[in-house]
Amino acid sequence: MNKTIIININGTVFHIEEDAYEILKTYMTTVTRHFMNSADSLEITTDIENRIAEMFTEILTREGKQVVVAQDVNTVIGQMGSVEDFEAEENGENPGQAYTYTTENRRLFRDADDHLVGGVAAGISNYFDINAIWVRLGFLLLCAGGGIGFLLYIILWIVVPKAVTRADRMAMKGQKLDLHGFKQNFEEELSNVKGNLNTLRHEAKPLAYKTRDFAGDVFGHFGTFIGGASKLVFKLVAISVLLACFAAMIGLVITIIMFTVYGNTALTHVFPFNIVNQEANTMFLICGFLTMAMPLLAIILVIINAVFKSSTIGRTTGSALLMVWVVAISIVIYYTAKAGANFREGASFSQSISIKPQADSTYYLKLNDIKYLSREDSVRLQIKDKFDGRVILDDDDDNNMDMPNKNIDIYIEKSDVSQPVLVESFSARGRDYEDALSNARGISYQFQQVGNVLKFNRRMEKQEDKFWRAQELHLTLKVPMNYKLVIDQNLDRFVRGVSIYDCKEINKQEGASSAKFIMTENGLQCKVDTLVLPQSKKIVIPADSTQVGE
Repeated sequence: MNKTIIININGTVFHIEEDAYEILKTYMTTVTRHFMNSADSLEITTDIENRIAEMFTEILTREGKQVVVAQDVNTVIGQMGSVEDFEAEENGENPGQAYTYTTENRRLFRDADDHLVGGVAAGISNYFDINAIWVRLGFLLLCAGGGIGFLLYIILWIVVPKAVTRADRMAMKGQKLDLHGFKQNFEEELSNVKGNLNTLRHEAKPLAYKTRDFAGDVFGHFGTFIGGASKLVFKLVAISVLLACFAAMIGLVITIIMFTVYGNTALTHVFPFNIVNQEANTMFLICGFLTMAMPLLAIILVIINAVFKSSTIGRTTGSALLMVWVVAISIVIYYTAKAGANFREGASFSQSISIKPQADSTYYLKLNDIKYLSREDSVRLQIKDKFDGRVILDDDDDNNMDMPNKNIDIYIEKSDVSQPVLVESFSARGRDYEDALSNARGISYQFQQVGNVLKFNRRMEKQEDKFWRAQELHLTLKVPMNYKLVIDQNLDRFVRGVSIYDCKEINKQEGASSAKFIMTENGLQCKVDTLVLPQSKKIVIPADSTQVGE
């Protein structure tokens, strides 16, 4: 059992053990003796006692007890600091434990010492450690924008407490509430008094000196404003880049998930995965993802570290990620170089198809909407059993991502031939000329003539065992003079050198499905229809009659 006594610290009653009281009494006696020669010693010691009372209350509340023990007193003294520590520092001695001055989190108070109205702007400037003039300017701008600033100022004036005691003023400025903090605050107040005296002397300066000092203050504040504004702009730009990198990272992840869900076979028709074998696609996809994702991740981490001052990754982890990125980009470069070797040489060949003549020398060029199926496709899809008597259409352009099917061009040229001729020119690339020629021969194209209708397929076909090697097909339709061609609108994106849309517009037939052309000395030209108006009847009026006759 320990003997307890009741003490009163500036109006707050505590139950304290006797030995703890002796320690506290000795400490306060030392503090009082140290500050007794100060002009404001009573206020300083009172503020220190108030701070000690607050700390005792926090300890009792946190630990759920009612009596202050010696350990609590020693804890408070350790946080407040001893007089011997900073006395030895002031005397230039080296105490057993060096005292370092730190700051605490600032608390929001209304500054009673630097106020124009209620001290709200000065309190906010102390809280954010900025010049009070910018806060006051912000309130003025808000007042000009509908009176919001005035209402906000009144609310803060009512809600925010006023800094009355020295401890309040210290907490407002983020100064540590210990002996050293109280000591330094007291010295700052003395310095402010000296500053006020200097201000009085400044009032007596000539106008030229006042003007010089005023200009210096203006440029100083302007420099501070520019510095703060540039930091704000930098943070806004950095955050925008951060969000863009996050969006790009999410897009990459979604792409990987989609390809994983639809399976690796879905990649065989998408560039650049259609230029390598299926086994290499998975490795190329993973390494390609890492090649693009790692720089995005690095940018995100650098921006987070620069903007939010947060160390997000260690040196070891960073080195490991760098090595992963180097390996990934090396694999991507290897497969890219390996795939590029398959495009070293080029080869091409052509074949001609004679077009059957027509009596009126008019041909209709249309896009074939019937899907061509090879023998293997017919067996695989069981065409005879499931689609007997039915026509499978080929009208899916938008979802076709196979690049060889896009490289089809139709040219129409004037020629001295007796009847039209279609020349099919196939070309491709490969490791060598023989391989390129084999890839070109692996292309097939379906063209049909039904009477005076010439049907062109929308895509060319390549053998299943052939990869994409820049296969191209150029169709050249050689037409004699004065032959007429009616070209369907659906062929507009395949035919080169003429515009079906412009020809329809010239003939005022924008809603038509085709346009008529004629072969001239200058090549294929739009055939403009001449509108012939019927001759109007002549009306004769006899001089001696009121009747009208023809």
